[in-house]
Amino acid sequence: MTSAVAIPWSGSGVLAWVSIPILLLRVVVLLSLALLANGRDTDLSRDSFPKGFVFGTASSAYQVEGNSLKYGRGPCIWDTFLKFPGATPDNATANVTVDEYHRYMDDVDNMVRVGFDAYRFSISWSRIFPNGIGRFNKDGVDYYHRLIDYMLANNITPYVVLYHYDLPEVLNNQYNGWLSPRVVPDFTAFADFCFKTYGDRVKNWFTINEPRMMAWHGYGDGFFAPGRCTGCRFGGNSATEPYIAGHHLILAHAAAVKVYRDKYQRRQNGTIGILLDFVWYEPLTYTVEDEYAAHRAREFTLGWYMHPITFGHYPETMQKLVGSRLPNFTAEQSKLVQGSADIIGVNHYTTYYVRHHENLTHMSYATDWQAELLFERNGVPIGRQAFSKWLYVVPWGFYKAVMHVKNKFRDPLILIGENGIDQSGSDTLPHALYDTFRIDYFDQYLHELKRAIADGARVTGYFAWSLLDNFEWRMGFTSKFGLVYVDRKTFTRYPKDSTRWFRKVIKSEEY
Repeated sequence: MTSAVAIPWSGSGVLAWVSIPILLLRVVVLLSLALLANGRDTDLSRDSFPKGFVFGTASSAYQVEGNSLKYGRGPCIWDTFLKFPGATPDNATANVTVDEYHRYMDDVDNMVRVGFDAYRFSISWSRIFPNGIGRFNKDGVDYYHRLIDYMLANNITPYVVLYHYDLPEVLNNQYNGWLSPRVVPDFTAFADFCFKTYGDRVKNWFTINEPRMMAWHGYGDGFFAPGRCTGCRFGGNSATEPYIAGHHLILAHAAAVKVYRDKYQRRQNGTIGILLDFVWYEPLTYTVEDEYAAHRAREFTLGWYMHPITFGHYPETMQKLVGSRLPNFTAEQSKLVQGSADIIGVNHYTTYYVRHHENLTHMSYATDWQAELLFERNGVPIGRQAFSKWLYVVPWGFYKAVMHVKNKFRDPLILIGENGIDQSGSDTLPHALYDTFRIDYFDQYLHELKRAIADGARVTGYFAWSLLDNFEWRMGFTSKFGLVYVDRKTFTRYPKDSTRWFRKVIKSEEY
């Protein structure tokens, strides 16, 4: 029996293996490289995408920074939410996670080795303003200065998200967070501070990541912090609160965009947008009922935010089905929201079948769609299932999703803000590094993206989720989306095979 030991990134960026005997090592390495090189479509390269196309990777502050109780950071709603046993399968928290706060240079160096152009990360509101508003925390401010400066020194372009699920807990306690209109000026003040502080170097801003996920899971089914829903321990109303929270999220987005455009954009010469999640919804059958069900699913998800940004009001489908439970925009708010994005970030992972279904037992955002989601047709799965039960490999859905954004919403500039697939958190070294399934996923999805671009979609970049195996919200550390494995005892980073594949695509060279 031979033993193999994974070696982390070396100074030359080579993934090495120590194995006994040496002859076996040579055979294994040569075979591995041959398998990666052969059987892959060679037309995926930087040159096959438009000039200036950006390849990047993504993360969020709460999932990677750690040090949640240190350096002046105040608690956010997820810190409180995760105190309850069973919130994650492994009872994990993000108090430490992968410690990017201290190891950001290692992670930026890894991006350079792969060949990425950019890093999409978020700023922790409660690390900047522990009390949500008022006095800023110098340690937190300085951390993002260091991160941004080190990225730029290594030719990695920062793409900064102002909010990724992590509302300061104090604002939730004071006025129920996104359920109150008071959150809009508070978020705007936070955004203003970030524009002023980092905008001389940051030229790519996004206000909010996946407002729909926060509105529904935070206030509709209680799956995300702050855990509100009808019958939840924290209270709530699943029929009304998702729409109230969603309304304030889009108003906060639009208000922050106005501040940026009025005070900073001309001088700083940057762009600003929003990141929206979008599963593609395919009708189960080609009956009128299922076609309409799929249409409703798209309107209640992407359309909930894209329709106001494009046309100044909520989709007519939502207005009809939700009625008085759906807030209205005033004339002034409609003017503020319409056109409030220079670019639209689309986070896409998977595709589902949809059929018409009316649930008359209870009223909620989820039942308002009058649609049922399914993962197979006539006993045939829609695609291969990933580790997560919600994620299926359906490349053709990616093409349809991108083309829908183009055709439905006046051909906006699009950035793919997230795309990726997970593996089991129980995978350990060295097996965890052999992620051929992830390479297959990226290969197929990037081909479909290239096809959408060829058909006229104005896509400016693609960000893989994620650089690191990190804290995956309610999945804790049982789910791993990373291109890089992290030993959470030592925090050593180990590149997976997918990093070599990305390098080949981006830089047209092997390690």
